[in-house]
Amino acid sequence: MSFPLTLHVSGRRVVVVGGGLVATRRATALLRAGADVVVVSPEVSDTLAASIGRNDIEWLARSYDDGDLDGAWLVQTATGDPGVDARVAAEAERRQIWCLKGGDPDASTAWAPAVARVDDVTVAVSGGGDAGRAAALRDAVAAALQSGDLPLRHRTHHPEGFVALVGGGPGDADLLTTRGRRLLAQADVVVTDRLGPVSVLEELAPDVEVVDVGKMPDHHPVPQDEINRILVDRARRGLVVVRLKGGDPYVFGRGGEELQACEAAGVRVEVVPGVTSAIGVAAAAGIPVTHRGVAQGFSVVTGHEALGELPSRASHTIVLLMGVRRLADTAAQLIAAGHEPTTPAAVIERGCTPHQRVTTATLDRIAAEAAAVGVGAPAITVIGDVVALSPHWR
Repeated sequence: MSFPLTLHVSGRRVVVVGGGLVATRRATALLRAGADVVVVSPEVSDTLAASIGRNDIEWLARSYDDGDLDGAWLVQTATGDPGVDARVAAEAERRQIWCLKGGDPDASTAWAPAVARVDDVTVAVSGGGDAGRAAALRDAVAAALQSGDLPLRHRTHHPEGFVALVGGGPGDADLLTTRGRRLLAQADVVVTDRLGPVSVLEELAPDVEVVDVGKMPDHHPVPQDEINRILVDRARRGLVVVRLKGGDPYVFGRGGEELQACEAAGVRVEVVPGVTSAIGVAAAAGIPVTHRGVAQGFSVVTGHEALGELPSRASHTIVLLMGVRRLADTAAQLIAAGHEPTTPAAVIERGCTPHQRVTTATLDRIAAEAAAVGVGAPAITVIGDVVALSPHWR
């Protein structure tokens, strides 16, 4: 039977006997851990030679001799010569030095697990001498941690609370980034709004605090100053706080204001970009916001306010985020500013979800068509010749 243990090798002498692939891999890992590495081998791989040249590794360019383990805390033998490896292991046994015996785990007194690091979590898997099995298991666990499928929360509070401004993407929770998922798996508090991928909230542990600060058009029950205060307050308590937003936090998401509030309060903050609905929802409706020979650029504007000056050619795509109730006024503004009334337009509701619906018409008719079918928020509007590329264009 073995006893799992992690060794603190920083500043301690570790001897690696051999210069091939296994020795190279082990020497590199030991160097990263801060060990004083000594390599004993007449020849070493090019990779190990380069590492020796860049780092303070002692290289004894000769065969192994008795006494090479003087002062060592640990030895890795990987010469490929069973006789030499046995001599090293025998000396290590006499000197009571732990020995990793390459290719012969049954004769070893120590085993190195397959290791992966995800954020501040270290995954170490021992395969009972089967290095391939250990590596496969390690990779599977690391992938589950990276995707947020396994819990990453600290059971005692994080030593330093912080805020993550996470863009939830354009709709479906599957479009949330891997980094966003991983932060949600760590979160003590999630501050969310109605446009985020709220289905992921069902995956949270029951003791995660969920603060709903959702805004509706002309109705903001939780003012932005209060949202900022909540973020700062929870982080100062030593909690991991995720501010979950729809789309991207910097595209009409007031993420910049929340970042400034955290920085002003001395709170560490991370921004995790998301796929903005301006591009993602349009793409889900079969509309590329740019297309060779059709549109060379695009503008993204909020539909809640009067429009500023915009290019009036149909080869420049305009994407309106929100603003369904002002669509008739917005269309009239655009036509008055020089847009052709016959410019193709589309309204996409609940984009990138199973309930997505696309309504198309020319610019002078889009508001009436949208009203006729009862278009409602959340929705974006795309205006320009690229709309005619969509299979929904009639």
